[in-house]
Amino acid sequence: MSAPLRAPVLAAGTWRVDDGRTRVAFAVRNFGFVVHGTVACAAGEVELDGAGRPVRARARLDLTSVATGIARRDLDLRKPSLLDIDRHPEMTWSAHRFTPAPDGGWRADGVLAVRGTSAPLTLVGTPEAAGQDGACIRVRATGELDRATVGIRVPSLVIGRRVVVTVDAWLSRS
Repeated sequence: MSAPLRAPVLAAGTWRVDDGRTRVAFAVRNFGFVVHGTVACAAGEVELDGAGRPVRARARLDLTSVATGIARRDLDLRKPSLLDIDRHPEMTWSAHRFTPAPDGGWRADGVLAVRGTSAPLTLVGTPEAAGQDGACIRVRATGELDRATVGIRVPSLVIGRRVVVTVDAWLSRS
């Protein structure tokens, strides 16, 4: 029998995202096939209270970095009917409500702002110790967005409604 993994006890304060190591990925159906892509995290932070519990999280994503592995598709994502990247080059996510999970992880109820609109986006994840000195943590989280809630209205046959978001964030104390 093995014991369940416990989340590390984290120091209070503000933890900043290491944008060079953090990865934000997405997956969505496109003409029946699953398309995977990434977006760079330009900045982000998580604030922890005295007990090491999250109380606030924010992230800013650089949509000009969106990459799916196919240049034509990446250009299509820039169009006003999709991400409208030329007018709205950033996407933000923020959370102020956190619920602990039995496995030591957290549910972060947040808001995604993109294209001049916003929609709820809940991420569920678990912090992991990423260094023996406690100076760095890694948080892996996932969530699901209905793209229509942020105004992307194309037939579901072309682009699936559900976008799965995966975050692999590395943070250090500031």
